[in-house]
Amino acid sequence: QVQLAESGGGLVQPGGSLRLSCTVSGIIFSTYTMGWYRQAPGMQRELVAVITSSGSANYADSVKGRFTISRDNAKSTVYLQMDSLRPEDTAVYYCNGGRVRLGRNYEYWGQGTQVTISS
Repeated sequence: QVQLAESGGGLVQPGGSLRLSCTVSGIIFSTYTMGWYRQAPGMQRELVAVITSSGSANYADSVKGRFTISRDNAKSTVYLQMDSLRPEDTAVYYCNGGRVRLGRNYEYWGQGTQVTISS
C-alpha cells in the first residue's frame, strides 16, 4: 500500500518560514519524480515545485527564489522549504509522486497539509 504522509503545515506570519515534509512508503522512492502542489479555496490545484529522480528541480514562477524543494532518498522523504511567505501562499499543500514505467503511469497523492499565512 502506497502512503504519502505530509507534515509541517501551520500558521505563520507574512515573511516567515515553514518546512513541509512528505514521507513516502510502498514505492521505490528514488525512482519517482516528486512534487508539491497547492490548492487555495475556490482555486484549481497548481504545481508549486517538482524534483526529478536525478535531483533536477523546477518551480512555479510565483515561488521562485522563495521556495526550495529537496529530497532525501535514504529517508524516502521530499521537503519543501518555504521562506518569505506571503498571504497568497495560503493553501492546502499536497505531496505528489509519479513515474512512467513500461508505458504505464503511476501517480500518488498525499492527504494535504494546511498552510496559512496571516498576521
